[in-house]
Amino acid sequence: MPLHLFNTLTRQKEEFKPIDAKNVKLYCCGPTVYNFAHIGNLRTYVFEDLLRRTIARAGLGLTHVMNITDVGHLQSDADDGEDKMAIASAREQKSPWEIAKFYEEAFFADCRKLGILKPHIVCRATDHIAEMQEMIGTLEQKGFAYKAGGNQYNVYFDTAKFPHYRDFARTPEAQEAQGRVDADDNKRNPTDFVLWFTLAGSKYPNQIMKWQSPWGEGFPGWHIECSAMAAKYLGDKIDIHCGGIDHIPVHHTNEIAQSEGCFGHQWVNYWLHGEFLLLDNDKMAKSKDGFLTLQKVLDAGYSAMHYRYLILTAHYRGQLNFSWDSLDGARATYNTLCHKADEWRAAFPVAAQPGAAAKTVIQKIDAAMQDDLNSPVALSVLWEAMRNDALAVPDKLAILDAADSALGLGGATLDKPELTREQEDYLALRDTARREKNWPEADRLRAVLLETGLMLKDRPEGSSWYFVNPPAKKV
Repeated sequence: MPLHLFNTLTRQKEEFKPIDAKNVKLYCCGPTVYNFAHIGNLRTYVFEDLLRRTIARAGLGLTHVMNITDVGHLQSDADDGEDKMAIASAREQKSPWEIAKFYEEAFFADCRKLGILKPHIVCRATDHIAEMQEMIGTLEQKGFAYKAGGNQYNVYFDTAKFPHYRDFARTPEAQEAQGRVDADDNKRNPTDFVLWFTLAGSKYPNQIMKWQSPWGEGFPGWHIECSAMAAKYLGDKIDIHCGGIDHIPVHHTNEIAQSEGCFGHQWVNYWLHGEFLLLDNDKMAKSKDGFLTLQKVLDAGYSAMHYRYLILTAHYRGQLNFSWDSLDGARATYNTLCHKADEWRAAFPVAAQPGAAAKTVIQKIDAAMQDDLNSPVALSVLWEAMRNDALAVPDKLAILDAADSALGLGGATLDKPELTREQEDYLALRDTARREKNWPEADRLRAVLLETGLMLKDRPEGSSWYFVNPPAKKV
């Protein structure tokens, strides 16, 4: 069955046609690691995880790349305010590098708890300054960039030189407002944006994270980071680029302008964006009192899977209003599913191949997910099967296993132990080995993981796992 996705570029649902079916190129905007991710941020990464799982279950190969922003993201997306890393450094009296390391680890710990598959490639902005400078240099040579600001220049992208600048966002009022917020007299146009900030003579003379460049000592703008890193790992043509809906007017619009200005052709074929999580019907953000982390959810007596299940009950393109009552409902439903699964597994501990009736249900689950990641429909199909007395228990277990693969249900068990960071890393390496068809290395890593007490089951999207008690030894 064909995969259909809603493309922000065209504002319509389209059949997905990959550049290369053996290697779909997926780029996802990652976190700015200056604070804990709030649960609204994490909803976006769950949506991207569903996309990755669906691509894999559709029989397509995949390379999934995500960046870590550890420099250059100012308080306003339009180049105003301080670098968020500098703010965190002053707040916690630690170096920006210590801040970045701590919050990156915290982010991936949250992802592990939520069953989010780790990207095949995780790239940090501070490791790719040379690639950013090279792209800025190309934009200069092609006439898209200009220097302004006296003896010490910032480098700006000239949006007037890119006639299609407004086509993606289709919101000129929002873009003009961003330009007015910045109020940078050096800009030729309100929507121009900074590619490289220099320190001397600028409003950032005390920036800690800085590098030498052809334009003076300084640091990169936020938008150039994603373009440069995506190009390094995925080339100049990408299948899918994802992010939150708030990235559309400025960040992704700017990415398109600088990337297509550099390459001279369309850069991304499909853009996917996840909607906001609302708290009391307002957008959740770190700058607001409603900043709610996953840990706070856990401290309140819920599991990460309860929150993931709540996310699955709404379509990724629809707003989801968070409340403790709605989380209570998700917990009750998910726990019921797990209790049923435990009862059935006790009666039938050996997995059986799905029969014809189970295969029909599994096809319906996959069809729902391949219809623009319609997780609410997939859940309804799952529950209809779980309540169907005409289905044999082994078939129900096979359906549940497929639903777990498609939706990331955490094995539908209440007491699944957490992976260590080392086990997570080994799993990521093994998934890469499988993707590259390096079977000897995949077998070696399977044996290494088994020594830690981890038994694997290979799936299209990656390896699921369960513990062999007790673990033979720790990694």
